[in-house]
Amino acid sequence: MEHRIVGPGPYRATKLWNETVELFRARMPLRKHRCRFKSYEHCFTAAEAVDWLHELLRCSQNFGPEVTRKQTVQLLKKFLKNHVIEDIKGKWGQEDFEDNRHLYRFPPSSPLKPYPKKPTYQKDAIKFPEWNDPPPGTSQENIPVRPLVMNSEMWFKRHSIAIGEVPACRLVYRRQLTEANVEEIWKSMTLSYLQKVLGLDSLEEVLDIKLVNSKFIIHNVYSVSKQGVVILDDKSKELPHWVLSAMKCLANWPNCSDLKQPMYLGFEKDVFKTIADYYGHLKEPLLTFHLFDAFVSVLGLLQKEKMAIEAFQICCLLLPPENRRKLQLLMRMMARICLNKEMPPLCDGLGTRTLMVQTFSRCILCSKDEVDLDELLAVRLVTFLMDNYQEILKVPLALQTSIEERVAHLRRVQFQKSYPEVYQERFPTPESEALLFPEKPKPKPQLLMWALKNPFQPFQRTRSFRM
Repeated sequence: MEHRIVGPGPYRATKLWNETVELFRARMPLRKHRCRFKSYEHCFTAAEAVDWLHELLRCSQNFGPEVTRKQTVQLLKKFLKNHVIEDIKGKWGQEDFEDNRHLYRFPPSSPLKPYPKKPTYQKDAIKFPEWNDPPPGTSQENIPVRPLVMNSEMWFKRHSIAIGEVPACRLVYRRQLTEANVEEIWKSMTLSYLQKVLGLDSLEEVLDIKLVNSKFIIHNVYSVSKQGVVILDDKSKELPHWVLSAMKCLANWPNCSDLKQPMYLGFEKDVFKTIADYYGHLKEPLLTFHLFDAFVSVLGLLQKEKMAIEAFQICCLLLPPENRRKLQLLMRMMARICLNKEMPPLCDGLGTRTLMVQTFSRCILCSKDEVDLDELLAVRLVTFLMDNYQEILKVPLALQTSIEERVAHLRRVQFQKSYPEVYQERFPTPESEALLFPEKPKPKPQLLMWALKNPFQPFQRTRSFRM
């Protein structure tokens, strides 16, 4: 009962669905059952299906042990709706599956999901700014030319150019590294780094590059507090004060200094419900709809923890600053609640960690279109995020250093091309350094005295040579 690991790449959710369906059909135990004085061959009860599929999902490295029995029932409901299974009378198409003794069977063939047809995204990362590219709005055709009187000499010059003896003149623009160029570099190098970590030939069908905002990346890198939390310029996009106060209350329980209202029995449960209601009614998940495929693709790297953390770091840089800030504050609260031994149970029948994952997984990761496994994938991602949120929500220093060095290099090149004389004075070449600082003669190494002590002593026999 092994589940093949589905690595990063496009259509990962569809591949996982087809892989689970094939395993379920091939290995689910079938036997004879009786129902209302009638026997049915090659079937199984709903409870048996839940038991077997739940164990399969928990043992799979694609989903993990956090999968609950309730989520397994939800998946079997989708199996019934999509005709992966049918009841013993051949009925299917509705999600009326329940964890009971009702009999089900497999149809002659269970349809696998086709890969969705998505628009072709830009295959290559954005080019770096080239110094020879003309500024926008200019062309070589519109170069102003001074009218000349045609004579024999001018005719000869033009004739020479036409036959290729003299190269034609071109207008050369002096380029400057603008703010737009710097933003393009940040966007291009960030996406190239993500593509390299994922091990993909292209980010096509995983990420729409046109929707990636370079300003978000730069803001998430530099506009942060000492604790690493994003600072927003637009205060209207902040969390409401009452939500922030409620989160501080549970994060610092039982020391709720920010809360002025009196406490009562079950007060912490009401505060938690207030926070859950706010995040549950967000119009878009914190990881955004258009980054869903990118984050699901990164889940294929969880067996390589270091690479997965690095890929999540880069993906989180692409988030809008307000989403990144809300995610940072939420993950800090969830982690503190789980580690707080003084926190009373927030839900009867569920552990605190399981409650956190089940409550906030859908508001963190969710697909805009219906994806049958998105709930299980969200649980897997949030579980890994809770365990590594401090590393994942940091700025990747290797990427930041690489981009900053690239920008600094381009600025030096720009300065060198614009002011070659000044550049030569400030940054001498090896040839000019050799003229200014001639090489000093190297001193000869001193002879070691112990090496010359009694150098020509004759050979003397010792007692070992005597007979």
